[in-house]
Amino acid sequence: MQIILIPNARKESTNLTLGIYSVLGLFSVATVVSGLLFHWGYQYARGQMAEILSSIRTQTSAVWEHDMAEQRELLNKTRIDAEESLDVLASRLSLLQGHVMRLDALGSRLASMAKLDDIQFGVENPPGMGGPAPKADDAPVIIPDLLKTLDDLELTLDDREEKLSAMESMLINRTLQEQTLPGGNPSKNGWISSLFGYRTDPLNGKREFHEGIDFAGKLGTPITAVAAGIVTWSGPRYGYGNLIEVSHGKGYITRYAHNSKNLVTVGEKVEKGEVIGLMGSSGRSTGPHVHFEVLHYGRYVDPRQYLSLK
Repeated sequence: MQIILIPNARKESTNLTLGIYSVLGLFSVATVVSGLLFHWGYQYARGQMAEILSSIRTQTSAVWEHDMAEQRELLNKTRIDAEESLDVLASRLSLLQGHVMRLDALGSRLASMAKLDDIQFGVENPPGMGGPAPKADDAPVIIPDLLKTLDDLELTLDDREEKLSAMESMLINRTLQEQTLPGGNPSKNGWISSLFGYRTDPLNGKREFHEGIDFAGKLGTPITAVAAGIVTWSGPRYGYGNLIEVSHGKGYITRYAHNSKNLVTVGEKVEKGEVIGLMGSSGRSTGPHVHFEVLHYGRYVDPRQYLSLK
């Protein structure tokens, strides 16, 4: 192999002759150098690619971690809101259960007072309700809307409870009035022997005013209170013999005289229809009977306008 070297235009060229081994040696050196350069370039490119991938992975990981942190925070907030909403719902339901229990109690008392035994109150006896099947596309229940509904229901229950309480008070007053207002008969087994008003006195024969009604009967016949009240007298009294006096309030007083025995004492509370004494003939009397009087604010009134004489 011949190589001609020309350093510049003014000088003569130089001929360099290389043998086969020299050429092979140069070729080998060139091959090795090329291989080394290729290997170095590959390693450099691989290193650069690794750095680029690492940078991309780092940036992507940071974005994912940020998104995941936001999702976790949103999830925790949603869970806390749900728990708080459930606590509010539980509190509201507890209050409503208390209202319903009070309304059931009020309703039961009112039904008992009004003698409406066919009306039953309580969770075991819900009122009849119904309606068509709901549509499939109905809007789902939202917790704020449900809380608003519960608040409205609570206000409604408060209003009903207040009205039922007022009705209960009215019925109680009416019941108390019925219990304390004289009515009935002090001796169911007796018969009227003398009415209220002027009559001929059975002992002296004179015309005198009789301030009560006499119920005659057998000795020992039970005498019952015609209204609830407090015993204000129980014992002997001039002309009356053994007397029981009961105060019923609102100015009403009833008296039961000539008893053979008094069964109540002063200060004792008696109920309407309760046996308070036994019929006798004590005091100014011609035979077994009960002299019954009704006074209203100290004035004698005819017992017939208050009593059932059946």
